[in-house]
Amino acid sequence: MNHPHAPLRLNVGFIVKQRIGYSRNFSFDFASLLLAPDLELQNFTGNAEVSRTQKGLLARVGLNASTTVSCVRCLTPFQLELHTRFTELFVELLHKASEIELVLPEDGHIDLGPIAWEYFNLEIPINPICKPDCKGLCPICGENLNHTQCGHKIDDVDPRLKILKNLLPKL
Repeated sequence: MNHPHAPLRLNVGFIVKQRIGYSRNFSFDFASLLLAPDLELQNFTGNAEVSRTQKGLLARVGLNASTTVSCVRCLTPFQLELHTRFTELFVELLHKASEIELVLPEDGHIDLGPIAWEYFNLEIPINPICKPDCKGLCPICGENLNHTQCGHKIDDVDPRLKILKNLLPKL
């Protein structure tokens, strides 16, 4: 059973007591989910396979969701599909953990939420675009050029270089 405030928190304490090679699948299916502090996801589905290894527990996770982002060209909000896969090793306290390994808590619960937050944020592009042929906004009046043509002529010469155009001989 997942904790209501940490839905990706898994009770894996019983797996530690199993033989090496034992594994258990955990499935996720949420209509909406907030990954703290700020990532709102919809249609969240996924699977986590947690296996007992010699060092601790190996979690192989595949997650899918969508989130609302704004297009950098036209500022229209749209749903962006996200898919991520990751593998993390949670070591037992009996073994010495390196800086890159996660330590298995004594209470036997691991929280995949903060890890999923990091991987999903890596999937979100820095400059999301709603569609490849997005025309953006008119720089003069601000109209969305995907929906209407405002009639303004967009000068394709950088205004800082416009004076140089006068130096060229007229053809």
